[in-house]
Amino acid sequence: MFYRSFSAEVRRRFGEKLYKLSLDGGMSCPNRDGTLGYGGCIFCSGGSGEFAEGPCPSVEEQLEKAKARVAFKTEGKGRYIAYFQSYTNTYAPVERLRELFEPVIQRDDIAVLDIATRPDCLGWDVLELLSELNGIKPVWVELGLQTIHESTANYIRRGYTLEVYDRAVAELKARGIEVIVHMILGLPGETDEMIYDTASYIAKSGADGIKLQLLHVLRGTALAAEYEAGRFEALSLEHYTELLEGCISRLRPDMTVHRITGDGAKRELIAPMWSTDKKKVLSYINSAFERDALEQGSLFCP
Repeated sequence: MFYRSFSAEVRRRFGEKLYKLSLDGGMSCPNRDGTLGYGGCIFCSGGSGEFAEGPCPSVEEQLEKAKARVAFKTEGKGRYIAYFQSYTNTYAPVERLRELFEPVIQRDDIAVLDIATRPDCLGWDVLELLSELNGIKPVWVELGLQTIHESTANYIRRGYTLEVYDRAVAELKARGIEVIVHMILGLPGETDEMIYDTASYIAKSGADGIKLQLLHVLRGTALAAEYEAGRFEALSLEHYTELLEGCISRLRPDMTVHRITGDGAKRELIAPMWSTDKKKVLSYINSAFERDALEQGSLFCP
């Protein structure tokens, strides 16, 4: 095994494969509603929720529809990860969050409550609610850091500083809540060393897991205008694989790698088009890992 994969870790911890059910909690984002800005981050087309079912009369209905989509894999058996994916899923009054999350985590068919959010949307009352829910079943919180470099963070309109991320991780970890951090490879203006610095920082920050994401240029985003104006180039498969190896080598050996590619909606994708052939991409990446004898943590420096 070249790295600590999500699928293997889930089987080890839960004794079975858990399928993710992508959900939409009906929330917005401070980067979209005018609190911090409008339009979201420069690369954002839909709050990372392109594969969620979308707003439904109830989360219960969303869960059943999501289960139906994977029924051919599960044969109607097993348990799931309830993944609140779209936009910022703690960006609401705590009473609303309790109404949303508590019935889900109490379900027998849900093994994990997985919540994607921003580090600047974790007030004390929200943290206390998450801690309470974590006492029922595991709660995972996913934070969209993307980069540690302030120049890039300003360019992509992230809207919070690195100190905010550090504080959020510390508060979550103090409550025993698992933290998964999103990182984008290929952001405009970043060198290979800048990308490796971000991976190293995440590894040392206390994060339990990481999602490594190729930068996708999607139609209708501010990033698309930058790309079409020739201000940056998308990564090649070869370069992306090299960066993946460098990042995974710098992670703590005990961290779980939840993702090494990521998916963009094909109908919206402008670049890089090679990423649409996921089977070919994963084959290439895994062959490179084997050829180069990749070992997670081999370059990690505590």
